[in-house]
Parts: sequence; structure tokens; C-alpha cells
Amino acid sequence: MKNIVILISGRGSNMQAIVEAQLPGARIAAVIANRPDAAGLAWAAERGIATAALDHKAFASREDFDAALAAQIDAFAPDLVVLAGFMRILTPGFTQHYAGRMFNIHPSLLPAFPGLHTHQRALDAGCRLAGATVHFVTAELDHGPIVAQGVVAVADDDTADSLAAKVLRVEHQIYPQAVRWFVEGRLTLAGQRVRVDGGSADGALVCPR
Repeated sequence: MKNIVILISGRGSNMQAIVEAQLPGARIAAVIANRPDAAGLAWAAERGIATAALDHKAFASREDFDAALAAQIDAFAPDLVVLAGFMRILTPGFTQHYAGRMFNIHPSLLPAFPGLHTHQRALDAGCRLAGATVHFVTAELDHGPIVAQGVVAVADDDTADSLAAKVLRVEHQIYPQAVRWFVEGRLTLAGQRVRVDGGSADGALVCPR
């Protein structure tokens, strides 16, 4: 059984998708938020999942917060840490501590559009396809090795909000799938390349909508 610790900052819709997938061999050991009022904490607690809140505003530095967060996470002996809408830039020491066992999901087809406002940027660039990416977390923001990607078509009348809604539906498909691959021991990480044993050559799961 693989212990999964999920980090959130808000409602945690991707956290909910992973929990509801009921992945064989996976145990959601805890859900931790950096905001005490994060709605996803109550949702997880109602399902019997351990929860914790660690307010980043209570710490003097980013390094102090990350050290306390790592101690909280490690209390649950995680095999995998999953960032699910966790709105914090993590320090290099933190990312190194969880190297090869921490996932993030980003609402673009990386390496395109790292950072914020991804959907409007995709529209402004005239993209005909958009999507989401699950990747291993490294010290470089939104640039870790890609585990899975999901693709949606960009319609002529799409707005940033409508495109975000389409991409979010894909996120809810590919994130549980990526976690499943990890739990099953099917992922091989070599440099920037992730391979899925018994799966596609590059580890991408494309989900047209």
C-alpha cells in the first residue's frame, strides 16, 4: 500500500478526483493545506481522511514554512506527495527532499505557458489546442519531467473561463491516472524523460474533448 499526501490551498477539486478514483494500492494518508479555511479540508475530513492546516503567514520565511511543512508531511510517511492546487512556490531544498516522489498538475501543455493566466495566454497566442500537464516537481517552476498530458480543442468562441472549465475536466482524468501509474510502479524517470511500463512511449495520456 502506497501512502499519498495531498497538498491543497482551496477546494481541492483535483484532490477530490484522486480520492474518488479509489485507486487500488493507494491510501490517502492526509490532506494538508496552507490556508486554514481551505474548503477541501472539510471535504476530506468528512471522508475520514486525516487533515492538517499550516498557515504560511505564520512563518517568518519561505524556508521556515517549507521546513515545517516537510515535517508535517513526513509524519505520514508518504510514498508520493501530490500538489493539487497548492498555491505556493516551493524552495529548492523542499523539492529536493521529495525528488522523484512529488507530482504537480499545471493547466497548460508544458513547456508552453508556465506560471499564471495560462488560459488567457493560450487564447492570446491563437492556440488551437490547450490542456493540462502532470509532472514531477523540480526546483524550476512548472518545468519538471512530464508524466501525463491531456488535450482539449480551443473553440473560436472560447473565453478564459470556458477554456478553464474544459481543461479542468481533463485534469480530473489525467491526475488520478498519473497517481495510479506511480502506485503501480510503472513509471521510470530518466533525466527529463518519463516512461510508463506497458503504456505509451512518452508517458502522455492524451484526452481529446
